Amino acid sequence: MSDLLDLAIAAHGGWARWQQVSKLDAHISAAGALWHVKGWPDAYSDVRCTVLAHRQHTEYSPFLKAGQHCVYEPARTTIVADDGAILNERESPRSFFEGHTIPTPWDQQHLVYFTGYAMWTYLTTPFLFKLPGFETEEVAPWDENGETWRRLKVTFPADVHSHSTEQIFYFDTAGLLRRHDYSVEIMGGTTSANYASDHREFGGLVFPTKRRVYTAGADNRPILDRVAISIDIHNIDVI
Repeated sequence: MSDLLDLAIAAHGGWARWQQVSKLDAHISAAGALWHVKGWPDAYSDVRCTVLAHRQHTEYSPFLKAGQHCVYEPARTTIVADDGAILNERESPRSFFEGHTIPTPWDQQHLVYFTGYAMWTYLTTPFLFKLPGFETEEVAPWDENGETWRRLKVTFPADVHSHSTEQIFYFDTAGLLRRHDYSVEIMGGTTSANYASDHREFGGLVFPTKRRVYTAGADNRPILDRVAISIDIHNIDVI
């Protein structure tokens, strides 16, 4: 295991603490240009997002309206009434993105799938990199406005659904996550730079509470004139 991964895990609360956690329940607000493009501008403006710590499972409540929530797992996405009745479901949800590009509108199940795997990745980083099948390699450091950030290239196994197979994570000298680069494969490919800041401790773990996603230019610098996605985390219950 890379010593950078060791540093990052320690900075975010440590492996021993993570092993004690079963799930995370976060109060979040999400906005940005992408939601308008996809047809869901206010879907996650004020929601609870719950993820399991050691298995790919995400829920949002309420989902689109009061009285229902959604459930993401890699093989299935579901919209469920709060009394447990299944309102709508989709098997093999990733296959329904075939031929999509950035402007392609989404239905409800597309939305559940994308936001489900994305927030599961964000809330479990960097601990998920120790799951079976992950490969990590430290690559050349990056200068960001006079700061040197170390970079970890992570190759995701096929059974862990995420933005892309290969992703780059940037950590500062303390080991805190500061940036996360990927290509959103289900949108036909992107050059996304996801900046993470305003780190806070919840239940003995440390999380960035602000994320801002930009398109990266040819020089790998963010194009700051448009925020594709913003995520603000107001609180996390560590369970």
